[in-house]
Order: sequence, then structure tokens, then C-alpha cells
Amino acid sequence: MSQSVRTRSLVLAVALLALLPASAQAANGGASARVSGGAAPGALARAHARARARARPRARSRRRRPRPRNTPVAAIAPPTASTTLLADGTAAPPPGAPAAVVAVIAAGNRIASLPYRWGGGHASWEDTGYDCSGSVGYALHGGGLLDASATSGDLMSYGQKGAGAWITIYANADHVYMVVAGLRFDTSGADPSRWQAATRSAAGFTVRHPAGL
Repeated sequence: MSQSVRTRSLVLAVALLALLPASAQAANGGASARVSGGAAPGALARAHARARARARPRARSRRRRPRPRNTPVAAIAPPTASTTLLADGTAAPPPGAPAAVVAVIAAGNRIASLPYRWGGGHASWEDTGYDCSGSVGYALHGGGLLDASATSGDLMSYGQKGAGAWITIYANADHVYMVVAGLRFDTSGADPSRWQAATRSAAGFTVRHPAGL
């Protein structure tokens, strides 16, 4: 028998023995040692390695799940002028105001001079009087920025953190007001209108704004 044929026979025998349970190999009385005969130790080591590689189950490759990408909000130019307080207590939006801001101001105008009524504007959007959160909620709803009525405490987590370019909401557990392009909309100090040119301190308030505005 030629050396190459003998080597192939040894490799095949070792591969078969490697696939057998240990109990079967013991029953063969250490056949692997006898079969190895005069084969070189390096050839036997390589044969064992190949046999183990063939017997080892292949690990399934893991597919990476695509990570969601953060879609940036389209940039909206900040106002170049402020909302104007008119003589009748209503407000006029500045030139170039986004449609949502124009709609918020229009909604605010509809209730600007209605009386303050605790709980007003919560059971129904249309009411005879509005409290602080009912007023802000009504205006935001008019601009398509709020789906359901919310208390001042609820509005502390509305939208996004910080001041907005167009609309900023100031809320705490007891009160809420907002500033729309520089003009305050607030039941506190409303005389005769919720639209007021005078500013007030934001101390103690959480500052939020509608996303993108």
C-alpha cells in the first residue's frame, strides 16, 4: 500500500472514530491508537482537527436589526416681528408666521375676552368661559397642536423642552400661560383680554414648546 493511500485511510478512520461516542471508542479497545500505526503525529493532529471541525455544528450568523433613524424636524425660520396686540384685544400674527401659529392666534382671539371660569374648556372645547389651561388648550387645539384638553400639570410634559421659536408654554401644577411670537396669552392679568403685551416672570414654571415651533 502506497504512503498516500495509507495516509488517506488513516484520516478516514480517525474521522469516523471522532464521530463515535466515547463509550464506543472504549469498546473498540483504543482502536484509534492502534490505527494510527506509524503515521506522523502532525498528520494525526491535523486529521483530528478536521474531524472535529466537520462534527461541530455551524453557528448561525446573527442579522443586525436596523436601528431607527431620527428624522429631523424641518427647520422653521424664527419670527422677525412680534405678534401685534390690537385695540380690540385680539392679536394679529407677524408676517411669515407658520399656518399652525396663525391658527393658534385665531383660536386665541375667539376666546380672548371671555370670562375666566374654573374648569371651563375641559368638558367641551366650546364653552362660555375658560380657565388658564382651558384657554391655552383651546388655542393649541385650534392650531392642530393638541388633541384633548389638558390641565396645567399635564402641559408640564407637553411637546419638547425649552422655549420655542414661535410658541413657548410656561406651566406648573397651578397655572399655565403661553407666549406666541412675543405676545403673552394668559388668564392672569387679563383685562380685558388674555392677550397681553406685558411680560411676567417665568420663575417656577416648566418651559415647553410644540415640536418644530
